Amino acid sequence: MSKLFPIACLALLGTGGVAHSQDQSVTPATPAVQEQGQDQNKAEDSSSPRRGNGRMRGNSQPAAPAQADAQIQQVTISGSRADDTESRRLSTAAKMVFGREELDRNGDTSVGEVLKRLPGVTMGGAPGRGGGGIRMRGLGNGYTQMLVNGERPPPGFSLESLSPDQVERIEVMRGPVAEHSTQAIAGTINIILREGYQQKDLQLRVADNIEQGRHGGMVSLTMPGKTGNLTWLLTGGLMQHRQHNQTDTVNLRTRDLDNVVEREQLIHDEGNGKSTGIHLSPRLQYKFDNNDTLTFQPFLMSNRNTGDADTKVTQPVGSDDQLEYAYQHSRSKSSSTFLRGFGNWLHRMEAGAKLDVKFGFGGGQSDSDTWRNTFDKAGVAKRAYVDSDSTRERSLNTGGKFTKPLKQGHLFAAGWDVEAGHRSQNHVAQGDSAALFDDSGATFAADTRRVAAFVQDEWDITERWSAYLGLRWEGIRTTSSSLGTDVKNTSSVWSPVLHTVWRIPGREKDQLRASLTQSYKAPALNDMIAVPFISTTPDDPTRPDRIGNPNLKPELAKGIDLAYEHYLGKNGIVSASAFMRNIDNLMRRQTVLQQTGNGPRWVSTPINIGSARTSGIELEAKFPLTDLFPNAPGIDVRSNYSRFWSQVDGIPGPNNRLDQQPKQTANAGLDYRMKGLPLTVGGGLNWTPATIVQTTVSEVASTGVKRQFDLYGLWKFSPATQVRISANNLDPNLYETGRSVDAKGITQSAFNVARTYTTVGVRLETKL
Repeated sequence: MSKLFPIACLALLGTGGVAHSQDQSVTPATPAVQEQGQDQNKAEDSSSPRRGNGRMRGNSQPAAPAQADAQIQQVTISGSRADDTESRRLSTAAKMVFGREELDRNGDTSVGEVLKRLPGVTMGGAPGRGGGGIRMRGLGNGYTQMLVNGERPPPGFSLESLSPDQVERIEVMRGPVAEHSTQAIAGTINIILREGYQQKDLQLRVADNIEQGRHGGMVSLTMPGKTGNLTWLLTGGLMQHRQHNQTDTVNLRTRDLDNVVEREQLIHDEGNGKSTGIHLSPRLQYKFDNNDTLTFQPFLMSNRNTGDADTKVTQPVGSDDQLEYAYQHSRSKSSSTFLRGFGNWLHRMEAGAKLDVKFGFGGGQSDSDTWRNTFDKAGVAKRAYVDSDSTRERSLNTGGKFTKPLKQGHLFAAGWDVEAGHRSQNHVAQGDSAALFDDSGATFAADTRRVAAFVQDEWDITERWSAYLGLRWEGIRTTSSSLGTDVKNTSSVWSPVLHTVWRIPGREKDQLRASLTQSYKAPALNDMIAVPFISTTPDDPTRPDRIGNPNLKPELAKGIDLAYEHYLGKNGIVSASAFMRNIDNLMRRQTVLQQTGNGPRWVSTPINIGSARTSGIELEAKFPLTDLFPNAPGIDVRSNYSRFWSQVDGIPGPNNRLDQQPKQTANAGLDYRMKGLPLTVGGGLNWTPATIVQTTVSEVASTGVKRQFDLYGLWKFSPATQVRISANNLDPNLYETGRSVDAKGITQSAFNVARTYTTVGVRLETKL
C-alpha cells in the first residue's frame, strides 16, 4: 500500500466526492439514463445476465463458487446500490458518476459551479460567473454534448441556471456510446434530475448568497409520496441572484508597418443585474400488475432578468469624429420559459428481455429588449437604439430500446430516436425609431428533423475481459426561411464505437480501458441559418456583423482513449488516461471585409477550414487518507490534472490550437471530518493558465489566468438538519480576455479586464 502514495501524488491527489448513485443499471457499460426512472424495479430484477456478473467484478476476491455468487445475487435483490466509484468500476464504457454529496459539498448555486471541479471540465467566462459554456478536454462550445435525462435540452436553455437541488447525479462520459447521440467529440455530460428512489422525508433547503452586500436567496422543497401503485416526487424552488459587473476595455488601431497607434479608446462599463427564477420538476411513476412501469417527469424553468449599465468612452489618440459617443446608458430586460416532458414505458418480456419506449415534448420562449441612449462629451443626446428579440421553440421526440440477454454476461440492445423541432425568431434593431439597416427587422423560421438508429452488444468475453461494440446512424435535416430565402442543410453520419476493459490478473483493484470511436459535431443552427447580427461599428473587425452559412458540413472525428485505473479501499481511485482525436471539416468563424448594400463592412462567417488534431493526458485521484494510513485524520483528498495539445492545419503556429482550448487545467481539494464534532470543513482550488489561440490566419484570441479558491463548512445539528456555509472565489482576480484582427496592414485589438467578486453563502437543509 505504501507504494501507492507516490502514484497518488503524481496524479495530484484526488477528485470528486463519495456519494450514493441512484443507478443500478442492468448494463453498467451504458449510461444510467437508459433505465431512467426504473431504479426500484432494477433492485427487484434479477433476470439480467449482467446482474450477478457485475457484482462479482466489484468484489476484491477472485470468482467464488456458486454459493458466493448466490449470496451476491441476494444482496442485489434486496435493493443495494453501487456507489459512485463502484458504478464507474463496473462500467465497460468509461463513465464517472457524481452524486448528491458532490452536488451539495460547496453549497453551489448553479450546476456550472459544480461542473468546474470535475475531471477535465473547464468553464468559460469569469470565475464565479460562468456564461462562457461548459467544456470537456478544453474544447469549446459544441464539442461537449450536454444532456438532461439523456435528452438534449432545447436551444437557449442554460445549464448554468439549473439549481443543484434539481439534480440527482451527474454522469461524465469521455467517449460516445451508441445509445446517445455521438455528437460528443470531447465527451458527454448527462444531468439526471431528481428521482424518488428511497426518499421518505420532506426536504427543505433555504439559502442566501451574498456578493458585496447584495443578497440572492433560494428556497427549494422536495416532497415524496405514494398511493397504491403510484409514487411521486415533487421538487420545486424559487431563486434570485443579484450581480454587479465592471469591465474596462482598451481598443487599439495600429499600423503594422511602423507600429504607430492611429486610434486608442478606453471604455469603462459598469452595471447591475438581477435574475429571478422558478423551477418545478415533479416525477410520477406507476407500476402495473404485470411489473410494467410508466414514468413521466415534466420539467419547468422560468427566469426573468433585468439590468442597467453605464458606459464611458475616452479617446486619448484619434480625432473626435471617430468617437461614436462619449457616454451611453442602457437598460435591458429579458425573460425565458422552458417546459420539457420526459416519459418512458418499460415492458418486461420473457427470458429477461425488455422494451423501453420513451417519449417527450418541449417548448420554450424567450424575449429580450435593450434600450441604449448615447450622448456626446457635452452631455447632449445623440442617438437612441432599441434592440428586440423574440424566439419560440417547440419539439417532439420519441425513441426506444429493446434489450435481450443472449447468455450469461452477454446483452444485446437495439433502438431508435426520432425528434422534430421548430424554431421561429423575430429580431428588430432600430436607431431613433427607424430601422438601422434593410435587414434590421428580420423574421426567421427553421425546422429540424433528426432520425437515428443504433445497435450495441455488451459482452463479458472472459471473467476479466469485457467489451462493448456499438454502431449508430444519425441523420439531421434543417430547413429554414429567412429574409425571403429558403435554404436547407442535410447531413448523416455513421458512428462505430468500441469500448473494452481488462481486469489485470492477480491485481483485483487494477484495470485497463481502451476505446476506439467515431464522433461528430453538427453545425449549430445559428451558424447555418440565423438572423443577421448587424454591428453599429462597421469599421471595427473585432465587433463585426455576423451571418450564417447554410453550406456548413459536420465535423468528423476519429478517436482513441486509453486509461489505467487503480481502486483504493472502498471509494478511492487513482487513474491516468490519454486520448487523441483527428478532426476533419473543422469549423471556424472568419472575419473579412465585404462590400454590402450599406457599404464596406466587416462580416464574420462560419466556414469549414480543414483538419485538426488534439490529444491529452488526464490524471485523477481521490481517496480517504485512512486508506493509506489507518491512523490518519478523517481527510478525503480529491484532485485532477489535465494537459492538452492541439494543432489546426492551414493556420500558422505556434498557437494554432483548437478554439478556446487551454494547455492545461487542474483541481485540488480536501474535506476534513472532525472527530468529536459534527463538523466537516473543506475547500478546493480550480486553475486554468493563460491561453493564446491563433483562430485564423489573421485573428488571435487570448484569455488570462483563471484561478478560483473555495471553502465550505458543514455543521450537522441532527440527522435531519444541517447548515452549510460557503465562500467561493475567496481570492478574486481580474479576468482578462482579448482579440485582435490583422486586416490589410492595420491591426484592430480589443483587450478586456473584468472584476470578479467573492460570494458567501449560508444554506439550511432540513428533513421535515
